[in-house]
Amino acid sequence: MTEFSDRVERISISGIREVFEAASEDDINLGLGQPDFPTPDHAREAAVEAIRAGEADAYTENRGILALREAIAEKHERDQGIDVHPDDVIATAGGSEALHIALEAHVDAGDEVIIPDPGFVSYDALTKLTGATPVPVPVRDDLTIDPAAIEDAITEDTKAFIVNSPGNPTGAVSPGEDVKEFARIAKEHDVLCISDEVYEYTVFEGQHHSPMEFENGGNVVLVNSASKLFSMTGWRVGWVTATSERVDRMLRVHQYAQACTSAPAQFAAEAALTGDMTIPADMTESFERRRDLLLSGLEAAGIDCPKPKGAFYAMPEVPEGFVEECLDRGVVVVPGEAFGEQGKGRVRISYATDEAELRKAIEIMQDAYEAVSE
Repeated sequence: MTEFSDRVERISISGIREVFEAASEDDINLGLGQPDFPTPDHAREAAVEAIRAGEADAYTENRGILALREAIAEKHERDQGIDVHPDDVIATAGGSEALHIALEAHVDAGDEVIIPDPGFVSYDALTKLTGATPVPVPVRDDLTIDPAAIEDAITEDTKAFIVNSPGNPTGAVSPGEDVKEFARIAKEHDVLCISDEVYEYTVFEGQHHSPMEFENGGNVVLVNSASKLFSMTGWRVGWVTATSERVDRMLRVHQYAQACTSAPAQFAAEAALTGDMTIPADMTESFERRRDLLLSGLEAAGIDCPKPKGAFYAMPEVPEGFVEECLDRGVVVVPGEAFGEQGKGRVRISYATDEAELRKAIEIMQDAYEAVSE
């Protein structure tokens, strides 16, 4: 009889994917976190040009092509005022691989990793794949991550904690004072802060901050991706940056698991990062309109929902049976428990779909809510 590793038996298929794959082609899909904008033309053309010139036929450096790593370093200098050396960047197969190599390089079996609850599904699963134990910490009522709760959860076994702003599945944006606290906690307790910043440009209210702005002593690993910033989910290009010592260890994992991320995609990402920056701004403006449309529809139905300040997700409180009623009516949403124990009684709605479809979905969700509330 075939036996499987204990690590893989500790995890299951993502609740997001389960709902997505159960849906029909005719359903309105509010379950998948994917911008409905095209990848920028100049990014596509850069990949085509690299292919035609034969520049994308071979392995790149394990870290990624220098031009991309330089563009990433310049991006962080421009946006966060962080001095990043291109050699301290690894281009990864999306933000997912960046999270994976960050955990694999720093966490051992028996360690603990503090994660937000509700939080992105990969935090729990990737922690378990290292053999470590995820320690979920409830978020505040407004769904922001509470630095005090993280600090209270630290034990002698804590190796790392993960923060995410703007947040998936919550849409919450951590204020600057909280992000500064994340940096302090990492430094004072000598634990690693893994900061997931893949929705960085999608902020409606407030301002994005990175713990790396406040902690230059080396206890922060920054994870980001072109996927959500430039609507390039299928290209699979993300990155991780940290101190040279940490990057060296993450590179050891990356070079055996991945060798390098797709060469054509690297050329596309480099062009996106150095090209027309009005595109992310236009996307954010559109997502903000859709957020307001969704919140108005939820409020009209009597559905309570903390106001998302970023990303393109909302996480309202809903009665039991709401998800099933939505699915029966052709609207795909994700049950909140897919993101942690504290997600029970909530649902994640992705409003990264066109406004006409969103309006239809809102009417259907209002009917579904009325049906389960009777």
